[in-house]
Amino acid sequence: MSDSANTFNAHLLSILEIMAREGVKNAARGLSGMTGEQVAVEEPEAALVSFSELPNLVGGPEQEVVGIYLLIEGEMSGQIMLILPIDQALELTDLVLDRPIGTAKALSSMERSALAEVGNLTCSFFLNSISALTGLSARPSPPAVMIDMAGAILDIVVITAGGVGDHIIVLRASFTKGDREVQSQFWVIPESSVLTAIARRGWAPDGKTK
Repeated sequence: MSDSANTFNAHLLSILEIMAREGVKNAARGLSGMTGEQVAVEEPEAALVSFSELPNLVGGPEQEVVGIYLLIEGEMSGQIMLILPIDQALELTDLVLDRPIGTAKALSSMERSALAEVGNLTCSFFLNSISALTGLSARPSPPAVMIDMAGAILDIVVITAGGVGDHIIVLRASFTKGDREVQSQFWVIPESSVLTAIARRGWAPDGKTK
């Protein structure tokens, strides 16, 4: 096992889980501002998942999904991706464009643009929350919307994920507006140096620095 993978001990994972949950809640606030209506998020589930297991979380490597990808630069370098099954991506576009359920039948340029904006907004709010907790700077790149099989998207992540271990943080989050619900996943892939920096700062699971 690599040194970076060894940094994922139980204590560090508990720290990352709390930071990630705060990030998802902040992402919901950003989505609320985008839609002009209250968007809530159920308590997200966080897990440490190996790269090889990731496709199984979305129905297998041949399952078609939408990935909204951002590269993270700065002290908190890494990658972040919002992953949605196709049907949930269509539902999300209808939600943010304030259209009836089922309006979107395919991901045209309008839908892709809406998804890019959602990814940019939610991931930026997510990173802002993590930055506030850790004191580490983060600058997200413009979002890239990918529509492909889960295995193919994972290959892109692996190729560009230099300096990380064998595991990533996966958050399952359900965003709701009224009686409408969209289930999504955030794949958070910090570089190993980021994990070391967080551990050295002594940030405790109660949200306070030691």
